[in-house]
Amino acid sequence: MSIRAFAVPASLILTVSMLQGCTTQGPSSHVAGFQPLFNGKDLSGWKGLVADPPTRAKMSPEQLAQAQAAADDRMRAHWRVDDGVLHFDGKGDNLCTIHDFSDFELLVDWKIPPKGDSGIYLRGSPQVQIWDNPIGSGGLYNNQKHPSKPLAVADRKPGEWNTFRIRMEGEKVTVWLNDVLVVDRTPLENYWERDKPIYLRGAIELQNHGGELWFRNVMIRGLARPSEFRPTGKL
Repeated sequence: MSIRAFAVPASLILTVSMLQGCTTQGPSSHVAGFQPLFNGKDLSGWKGLVADPPTRAKMSPEQLAQAQAAADDRMRAHWRVDDGVLHFDGKGDNLCTIHDFSDFELLVDWKIPPKGDSGIYLRGSPQVQIWDNPIGSGGLYNNQKHPSKPLAVADRKPGEWNTFRIRMEGEKVTVWLNDVLVVDRTPLENYWERDKPIYLRGAIELQNHGGELWFRNVMIRGLARPSEFRPTGKL
């Protein structure tokens, strides 16, 4: 299926040599090589949510532009920046990156209230789970064939900040929550089209589920695509 995608900035692509020695160890204290997706000041680089990937792919450029303008208006009504923090009031839709990404490593701090429920969409697909639940956050909640629950519970109490480090490589996702490995190279299934693999690229989305949310320190670095997942043609 063809999906409209924005070009990935060249500065976000790492060479293969820079990836040598990467393992499934926890995140280090530095963020060398990462670039901010959130500037801490305003909503630059973000847009509102327009439907789902299959629906967007069927829209004409004119239809998509019109729908995007309406979605951006909704986004600005419910997402704002307070003291360097992205704050969602619980009444709108997901917040999406303007750029689409293929393989990447993502750092993000998040906070939810008691009984909070949220998630991180990867390539526009749900999701790395965030919630106040005894199961714990970080699992690939919408998986059906592959594991969906986290390997460990590493959440801090509701109202406290948590940190995700997420690696999306090919179809496989690795997640650390507060330096604890909770997902280990598990395929992320295509929620929208179950008979197809995960899309080659798509937006990162901060999902809402009807309650207040807070995000900060949202940073990304691109990864060279593994050869076994390289698509036909040029990315």
